[in-house]
Amino acid sequence: MEALTAAYEVGGRRFEIGSPGLVAAIAEAYAARLRPRCMCFAEGVEMYVARVANGHIVKRMPGTGSRHAPNCPSYELPAEFYELNQTLGSAITEDLSTGNITLKLDFSLSKLDRRPATSAPCRVNGGSVSRDARLSMRSLLHYLWDQAELTHWHPGFEGKRSWATVRRHLLRAAEGKFARHAELLGRLYVPEVFCVPRRDEINARRIARCARISAAQGRAQHLMLLIAELKEIVPTRFGARATVKHLPDLAFALDERLYRRLCRRFEPELSMWGSAPDLHMVIIATFGVSTLGVPTISELSLMPVNRQWLPVQDTFECLLLDTLARENRHFIKVLRYDMPLEVLLPAAALTDIEQSPLALYLWRSLDVDQSAVNPTLDHTDPLGTTSAWVWRDLGAEMPPLPRPTMQGS
Repeated sequence: MEALTAAYEVGGRRFEIGSPGLVAAIAEAYAARLRPRCMCFAEGVEMYVARVANGHIVKRMPGTGSRHAPNCPSYELPAEFYELNQTLGSAITEDLSTGNITLKLDFSLSKLDRRPATSAPCRVNGGSVSRDARLSMRSLLHYLWDQAELTHWHPGFEGKRSWATVRRHLLRAAEGKFARHAELLGRLYVPEVFCVPRRDEINARRIARCARISAAQGRAQHLMLLIAELKEIVPTRFGARATVKHLPDLAFALDERLYRRLCRRFEPELSMWGSAPDLHMVIIATFGVSTLGVPTISELSLMPVNRQWLPVQDTFECLLLDTLARENRHFIKVLRYDMPLEVLLPAAALTDIEQSPLALYLWRSLDVDQSAVNPTLDHTDPLGTTSAWVWRDLGAEMPPLPRPTMQGS
């Protein structure tokens, strides 16, 4: 099918995105409980209208993202690319009347602070999923990265994806998300870009946010959720100290037990980060502020990303994504969430060829379920949904990628 110009059909009338009258038509559709249609394809894809504080927005219906054209803002990869239907089925629920999304988390956003912060319970969240379908810390980070479309890449992004861009998209992705009966955005702290002339006002805003969670002995303390670029984690006399980019005047304390577990659990990621100067390391963590004003991490997870801020699992994914970006391809990075390494998942999906999305696989020794792939066919998809590209011998040169056949995807 041929993708059309981005537009909505509302009440039988067609509106190009940004055209006069669209805002009023969307408000009327909300009042009349009409379903607009996204016209990225000729037949259209049903959407819904949600009310927000400053008006109304059109959102895709749950589970319909893969029905949109690959170059449509509402597009998302088919669910089978992630194999998360059963794993996360009830962890993410969407209210079609408000557009709000409720997230069930398997980590706490509060703690009872009756002891010094350095002895508070803590854990490294490597990302297990509990049986009652809840998001681990790593899954939450992957989810927000997906929602922020920081997994999407096309040539127009080159040179434009900075920390300021990442921060803006993450905060926007957190809007309308609720966890533990509270708005996620109210607990989320993503450092703003540091600027020396504005140092005092930046610090004042950060202090004001942290003041909301100042520790109080003997009662539950709210925790903040930090997402930032990690600068370093170094041992100290009593544990370790973590510093992040854009926060030169602040360090986060880790107790000794958490630091040891961090080094064990994320040894491969930390090793790769240390050996590749182009990599960034993203940290997600819950933290509280002690009575002495020390921000202390309770739980954390790490995610390495390349220079385009696309998450990477190892050096082979780095090479694949760098090649795709260098060749000006349109693609989406597939995130693992908490699926075990033994489960074979695509590393990415090309969206600039006729048979989009085309799954790109890396054949690792950890992938034990490789019987699903016919070893004699380079274009057999383990998901059984479409043709695929497979890099079978990671010790050999990467095979050529399919040439693009679509423009503007």
